[in-house]
Amino acid sequence: MNKISLDQKSEDASQQLPRLAYTMRETAEILGVSYITVWRLLQRGKLRASDAIRNKIIPRTEIERFLRDTTSEGGCNA
Repeated sequence: MNKISLDQKSEDASQQLPRLAYTMRETAEILGVSYITVWRLLQRGKLRASDAIRNKIIPRTEIERFLRDTTSEGGCNA
């Protein structure tokens, strides 16, 4: 029988499950801004996060909503 280690099982599970939320640092990387900018966006209510656990996590759908709502449709307004 072929035994699979616990680490290998968790790696397999993470490859199959969709990512639903990101940390503040990951969100900053996704948006191409600094960690403090994400913090400020949360303070201003521009981004919403779950604080049900110790560290804030930002749902993927919230990041997508933020980008959709703050992206201009008309292009550059010079």
